[in-house]
Amino acid sequence: MEKIKIGISTCLLGRNVRYDGGHQWDRYLTETLGRYFTYIPVCPEVEYGLPVPREAMRLVGDPAAPRLVTIRTGIDHTAGMQSWAAEKLQELEQESLCGFIFKSKSPSSGMTAVKVYVPGGMPVKRGIGVFAAAFMARFPLLPVEEDGRLQDPALRENFIERVFVYRRWQLLLAGRPKFRDLERFHREHKLLVMSHSVRHLTILGRLVANHEQLPFDQAAAAYLQVLMEGLKLVATPKKQTNVLMHMLGYFKNVLTPEDKEEMLELIERYRLGRLPLIVPVTMLTHYVRKFSSPYLQEQLYLNPHPAELMLRNHS
Repeated sequence: MEKIKIGISTCLLGRNVRYDGGHQWDRYLTETLGRYFTYIPVCPEVEYGLPVPREAMRLVGDPAAPRLVTIRTGIDHTAGMQSWAAEKLQELEQESLCGFIFKSKSPSSGMTAVKVYVPGGMPVKRGIGVFAAAFMARFPLLPVEEDGRLQDPALRENFIERVFVYRRWQLLLAGRPKFRDLERFHREHKLLVMSHSVRHLTILGRLVANHEQLPFDQAAAAYLQVLMEGLKLVATPKKQTNVLMHMLGYFKNVLTPEDKEEMLELIERYRLGRLPLIVPVTMLTHYVRKFSSPYLQEQLYLNPHPAELMLRNHS
C-alpha cells in the first residue's frame, strides 16, 4: 500500500509557524508514522493571512460557539477564519485524506478541551478550535486526533487503525465495487469491528444482508457511517478478550488440552493487564496458519496496521 494522505497541523512537522515564531515538532509523527503517511500541512492562522510571529489569540464567549479574538488588542478574527476555512476545506476535499492530526490546545486547531474564556469567570476547557470544528463538521467520518491525545497508547492505536480501515475503504470504492465486494470487505473486517462494538457489527451485518433494498451507493454510505462510528469506540481489554475467545473457539477440536489451557492462560493474563495484546494474537495467528482456518486467515484483525508500529505491544 502506498503512503496514506493525512492532514496535519503544520507546526507538528517542525515548521516555524506558531504565534511566537516557534514550532511543536513531533518526532513520532514525522519519523515513525511518516514512513506510512504523506502529510498535507495546514496552518490556519498563517494561511488565513496572519504573520509570524503574531499576537496570540484565544477563544472567548459561549463554549458552544466561541469567538476567536486576539488577547491584547481584542481583534475578532472569527468570521475571517471561518470564511478562509470554507475555502480551504474545498481544497482539502480534493486530497482524498484519510485523517487529520490537529495541534492540541490551539484556538484554531485544537479538536477538544480548548480553553474558552467566558465573561466574568474562569476559562473552561470545553472549546474546539475554529478550523478544527469546521473540518470535523465537513468530514464527520474521517479519523481525527490531536498530538496530545496520541500520547495515550489506546487512543494512538485507535486512530491509526481507523486510518488504515478508511484507506482500505477508499481503495474499495476506487475499484467500482459491486455488492459482493462490500460483502468481502465486511467479512474481512468482522473481528476488527467486533473488538470495538458488537452492536455496530450487528447493524453492519444487517446492512450487508439486506443490501438489495438499497442502491449500492446508498448502502455503501450507510455502511461507512456505521463502520466509522463503531471504530471510534476504543477496543478495551474486555472487548478484545471477547474476540480472542471467539477465535479460540475455531480450534476447540484440533488443539490438545495442554495447548488450549496455555491459550486460555495467555488470554486471561492479557485481560488482567499482565501481557500485551500482541502475545495472544501472535499465538492465535500461529494456530490460524498451522490449522489453515480460511475464515480467520482473511481477518484483518490479525494484522490491522504495520507490525513495525508495535501498537499492540502495550499492556
